[in-house]
Amino acid sequence: MDPKRELTSVDLAALVGEFGAYEGAKVDKAYLYGDDLVRLKMRDFDRGRIELILEVGEVKRAHTVAPERVPDAPGRPPQFAMMLRNRLSGADFAGVEQYEFDRILEFVFEREDGTTRIIVELFGQGNIAVTDGEYEVIDCLETVRLKSRTVVPGSRYEFPESRINPLTVSREAFDHEMDDSDTDVVRTLATQLNFGGLYAEEVCTRAGVEKGLDIADADEAVYDRVYEAIERLALDIRNGNFEPRLYRERDDADGTDDGDDTDGEASEGQVVDVTPFPLEEHTDLDSEPYETFLEALDDYFFQLELGEDEEPEPTEQRPDFDSEIAKYERIIEQQQGAIEGFEQEADALREQAELLYAEYGLVDEILSTIQDARVQDRPWDEIRERFEAGAEQGIEAAEAVVDVDGSEGTVTVDLDGERIDLVVEQGVEQNADRLYTEAKRVEEKKEGALAAIEDTREDLEDAKRRRDEWEATEREDTSEDGEDEADEAEQRDWLAEPSIPIRENEPWFDRFRWFHTSDGYLVIGGRNADQNEELVKKYLEPGDKVLHTQAHGGPVTVLKATDPSEASSSDIELPDSSIEEAAQFAVSYSSVWKDGRYAGDVYAVDADQVTKTPESGEYLEKGGFAIRGDRTYYRDTPVGAAVGIQCEPYTRVIGGPPSAIEDRVEAMIELEPGRYAQADTAKRLYRRFRERFEDESFVRKIASPDRIQHFMPPGGSRIKGD
Repeated sequence: MDPKRELTSVDLAALVGEFGAYEGAKVDKAYLYGDDLVRLKMRDFDRGRIELILEVGEVKRAHTVAPERVPDAPGRPPQFAMMLRNRLSGADFAGVEQYEFDRILEFVFEREDGTTRIIVELFGQGNIAVTDGEYEVIDCLETVRLKSRTVVPGSRYEFPESRINPLTVSREAFDHEMDDSDTDVVRTLATQLNFGGLYAEEVCTRAGVEKGLDIADADEAVYDRVYEAIERLALDIRNGNFEPRLYRERDDADGTDDGDDTDGEASEGQVVDVTPFPLEEHTDLDSEPYETFLEALDDYFFQLELGEDEEPEPTEQRPDFDSEIAKYERIIEQQQGAIEGFEQEADALREQAELLYAEYGLVDEILSTIQDARVQDRPWDEIRERFEAGAEQGIEAAEAVVDVDGSEGTVTVDLDGERIDLVVEQGVEQNADRLYTEAKRVEEKKEGALAAIEDTREDLEDAKRRRDEWEATEREDTSEDGEDEADEAEQRDWLAEPSIPIRENEPWFDRFRWFHTSDGYLVIGGRNADQNEELVKKYLEPGDKVLHTQAHGGPVTVLKATDPSEASSSDIELPDSSIEEAAQFAVSYSSVWKDGRYAGDVYAVDADQVTKTPESGEYLEKGGFAIRGDRTYYRDTPVGAAVGIQCEPYTRVIGGPPSAIEDRVEAMIELEPGRYAQADTAKRLYRRFRERFEDESFVRKIASPDRIQHFMPPGGSRIKGD
């Protein structure tokens, strides 16, 4: 049988009780691996370190793991992980619940500043949504926009439609579901009663009922036995009567075994299932008992992954580009629908605000009437009744009132067929302003969706490009009989390509001086006093490093710990190699290069040491800043700059310290201070690049002298070695 890769609803019902033992544990850190596995590192006073794994990809699971089995922490935490750290660091684990009988777990964490809920969807495509205490989505791994439900940041989390819970179903409801079926008993239990295939078969076996028995032939006695088997199963789960088992394929030749290995010798067969109690459906498998279901799950998924890692590498197959492309097209369609929805919502809110002003006198009369009544301590029910009576008498203001909600302090009015909720304590202007503000917030969400759709379109184009390249390679392989497999796997030789496709991407930081360190961190520097000012005021965040030359006349250089779109963090340790490359960048694009010198002193400080507020009696010129505290100096830092042409993942010119860009480009030319003007040297580089690439038109399109000059240090230069 195929190994189990997803937890069932019964598994989750059993897990909830065992997770309760960890209530009160404090969260230390959160990690995100890839795009589908979250790890929460916690500590408990009695148990010490606790590691919680939540995975929603091809494998769908939620359980604790032994500390020695957790994967190594990824390098740079993405935005989702930083958001979790900001919300959960120091929070108490308050418990977990299963949503009805669905494959959804809701983990609750409490901190003085509020509640955070992590909702783990272990069905379908899988998802993890993080919400506040009122279920407003802070962020999620996947956005969901369906007719039945929506899960997007900024909206209220919507659970799937309720389904029947077989563990709490009444006998009357059970009979109704069974009678309503037109298939056999086991399929009815699997679908109508939501047991799923395995546990539907288990219930039939425990009840002594033939699985394929047609519902039409099932009498009252059959119903009795099946319902009693369900009640016993539910009772075991509610009372925590578990005897967890890990199941393996049986290796013995004759297939004889009692089904329960209790002598301490583990079977060597492939693990295939793990359950909270022994199953009669698995008597043909070897089994191992465990003290807790969480321990059994930890061992099962560890051995499952271990077994898969030991399998021989499959031959390279054509990736499913069509599915990937279809996925991005579907996402774009959903995003376009969301944008249209935001536009409609914003327009509707503005129309409502304008209606308030158009019917100012009527609305003011309604609000004033309620406000006066509340001053006189009249109950909300009486106010509602007075409006109803006024409507019967044909009073216009009363006829416009649809509902009065005392619990929320609101009144709903109907103006020209448009229903509008008004806050009673506010006047007409305040209510209109609230609607305008809400419309503006929705417009901002639309802007975010527009940015997201551009990212998705880039992903779509990238998938199409990879598909075209794969197909082109397949055609080449077919035409070259007897070509060595090692040659086929060689990296594409872009310099020899007769035609290189253009894939442009203009990052937000392109107007600054910039490069990525060899460790992948972004470094940005100002081109002038205005940009220096902007970097310090707008883009400098906790965790960043600021570098500057000791000599006057250099750019503000910021080594970013996180992207501006990510939550900032001060606990990211920047590698020394990245700081040294940033220091070389700072000295190379300063007056040190202009003066023809080959080295200079650079200092580095933390972001919180930089201020735009001068000391008393001092003055900061535009682009300047003050430093508080000690500086770390990098004495005699050598200058070094290079310009190169990148072909993957985008086609563009990049520049920076040679060590940072050499592995990112197909062709690179190093520079040193010299006597040739910047523009003249740029033309020399352009000619050299054209000589190196077979596709000269490609160089002309993306690496003009002006574009090359954009990445060169100011002042005179020459090509190193000339």
